[in-house]
Amino acid sequence: MKRFLLIWCFPGLLTGILLGLIIGTMQDLPQITALEEYRPSALTRVFSSDGILLAQFYAENRMPVASDQIPDILKQALIATEDRNFYSHHGMDPKGILRAVVRNLQSGGYSEGASTLTQQLAKTLFLSPDKTLMRKIREAFLALQIERRYTKEEILTLYLNQIYLGSGSYGVEAATRRYFGKSVDDISLAEAALIAGLPKAPSRFSPRSSMERATGRRNTVLHQMHTTGIISSDQLKAALEEAVILTTGHAPSSRKAPWFIEQVRMELEEALTPDILYKSGLNVYTSLNSRVQDLAEKAVQTHMAALETRMLDQKITAFPQSAVLALDIHTGGVLAQVGGRNYAQSPFDRSTQARRQPGSAFKPLIFALAIEKGAEQDQNISDTPVVFPQSRGQNWIPQNFSRNFMGNISLRTSLALSRNIPPIRLTDQLGPENVVAFAKSLGIQSPLQANLSLALGTSEVTLEELTAAYAVFPAGGMHNQPWRIRKVEDASGRIIYTSPRKSSSVMHPESAAIITDMLQAVIAEGTGRRAKASDRALGGKTGTTDNFRDGLFIGFSPAMAIGVWTGCDRNESLGNMETGARTALPIWKDIMVETGPAARPEYFSIPAGTERRQMESGNMGLFRKQSR
Repeated sequence: MKRFLLIWCFPGLLTGILLGLIIGTMQDLPQITALEEYRPSALTRVFSSDGILLAQFYAENRMPVASDQIPDILKQALIATEDRNFYSHHGMDPKGILRAVVRNLQSGGYSEGASTLTQQLAKTLFLSPDKTLMRKIREAFLALQIERRYTKEEILTLYLNQIYLGSGSYGVEAATRRYFGKSVDDISLAEAALIAGLPKAPSRFSPRSSMERATGRRNTVLHQMHTTGIISSDQLKAALEEAVILTTGHAPSSRKAPWFIEQVRMELEEALTPDILYKSGLNVYTSLNSRVQDLAEKAVQTHMAALETRMLDQKITAFPQSAVLALDIHTGGVLAQVGGRNYAQSPFDRSTQARRQPGSAFKPLIFALAIEKGAEQDQNISDTPVVFPQSRGQNWIPQNFSRNFMGNISLRTSLALSRNIPPIRLTDQLGPENVVAFAKSLGIQSPLQANLSLALGTSEVTLEELTAAYAVFPAGGMHNQPWRIRKVEDASGRIIYTSPRKSSSVMHPESAAIITDMLQAVIAEGTGRRAKASDRALGGKTGTTDNFRDGLFIGFSPAMAIGVWTGCDRNESLGNMETGARTALPIWKDIMVETGPAARPEYFSIPAGTERRQMESGNMGLFRKQSR
């Protein structure tokens, strides 16, 4: 009898529990009629370190479009990549759920979701992004309600008008205007595929964030469309070959420091999620110094216009560009950032994204390693002809820029005069692989070729990497990773985010002080003489690449490091004898001189283990103290 009652009662009990769970879950579900009323709100304000309002971030005002204004090819692209069974399921896709479970089990983690477009719409508007079982259950119930109330075409139109698509764009009309400068009904197949690929990870796949990732994601969508029979092989081929052309007319909400602001925007989108960034009314306090930024922008405009005139005099019609990055020596905070001459015309950031050959501006890293290994700056090295055997019986015979030789000269003189042969010999003695390892310890993350031509700056790096590496020297051997966001406060004043601060000791303080002294000699005695500014303590190095394609000057005061690059985007020559000393150094000097001495003492630190001594040349130099 007991067994009989148990058999009959257990299903009823289980059913009651499930009904209770369903009722409890559905009791506080939001009303789906709010779909038509949803609007983003509460803008975020971004400030410089000296309190200047730089920009405002907000969820863009949507530009709702009717279903017949959205091209079928965009709808098909979205369905092919996000929800292939959209027209056959009722809000949930059992096959998709099973497929996701299998793949997640195979990967041993959460590698694939199973949300339909309807579920994504419910989550976007009503639920948190937390990956919890209760949230998934609520999402499923909401999806079923939406499917009962709206047609498939209405759901798809709501989704395409509401979904976040990166770079502050909500909805497909705002996104196509943001990226391509055109209405959604004017986009091509390739552009539709790019837009359809964004919902998976809007910040990561935005072409404003990474053109390489955006193009790769677009191509994945195109292949999926071909696999599902939406497009033909000829259409696939043509779309894959179509270049992504971004509009140049849309800048951030403020014209102030636009490249810096975009870096801040991307970092916060990744760290906080777009919902929080664009809707929560945050106050963002950054490292940027508005005065240094204004001086950098002015100097770039002035000297690039002069360079352009000189190039035209030489019948060179290429358009010269420039980039500037200024860092706080002691913290790594970015004080100024200029990624080009005009953000509206070219938003590409040449200060952080462009990899270019640094030329002779790389040489200080080699001399720094030699000093770190025990060399002294008055130590002689041969500046004489040398032959290095290469593969297939070939020889490499490097030359100095001046095409002459000076015989035995000191390390100090060879760096100050930017001789080529001595750093090549040093690289050979130290080992190219050791030079690469040392450069990476200074923060160079770009791939470097471990060969002797590394001494001539043939491996490409970013301006930010090189400037941060130079900052190690006056910072006493400390490498400070560049950062931009001092703190982010929510509407109640609570700090919810700061940029990661990474500092590490990568050189002995004595070695760092000696290479700093040697770089002061570049300005006092060598190729950087034009950088002299009264009695200020300054150090730096010029850089010029073959055929005058790039001109650089990287230098520092005791408080600030500034890197300047000049060149053309298509690698054309800047003109005969347009060296870094002529193109980049004047920009650097305008900024450095106008900022004047900082609050910190205007002299470089001299560690207790060093002393000043007179060299054979008669100049005073910094050396390690001799043991007595």
